[in-house]
Amino acid sequence: MLPIESKKPLTLVFALDQKNKKILLGMKKRGFGMNKFNGFGGKLEPGETVLQAAHRELTEEAMIEAQDMDKIGINFFTFEDDPVGLEVHVYLVTKFNGTPTETEEMRPEWFDYNNIPFEQMWTDDAQWLPYALDEKHFVGEFHFAKDQKTILAQKLDIVSSAPVEFDLNQRTL
Repeated sequence: MLPIESKKPLTLVFALDQKNKKILLGMKKRGFGMNKFNGFGGKLEPGETVLQAAHRELTEEAMIEAQDMDKIGINFFTFEDDPVGLEVHVYLVTKFNGTPTETEEMRPEWFDYNNIPFEQMWTDDAQWLPYALDEKHFVGEFHFAKDQKTILAQKLDIVSSAPVEFDLNQRTL
């Protein structure tokens, strides 16, 4: 493994209908993660906080505005031959304004908690997303092969609260 020289903060937001036990996922229509279901999120704009980016990305990609947003976890992803790690801040939303609407980037779709299409998602999602749905805070580390499908090493811990950021000095992979 290459040493990780830096990290890039990203956001990932999942809207939930807790009463009906449903999760809103988006089919990614372009770019990184294309043809996979995922939450809504992405890169920070200059001067933007992680939380501001999470709100903006949810609105841009699903056309809904979060009334609440709770950080549930953080995942740190590394890939073979890439010295930059992806620090993904994971949020849950249970109240929002608007109707989920397809955009140029994402096609939103509701799924029952017991019918999440993990086979059409990132490989790691099946491991940590159930913790998020159970409202358990977590910190995950996943090291992927060049194919971006095969997990070569991983660590996933339940924590009392999601950290503000991933500490590169605490990396175990």
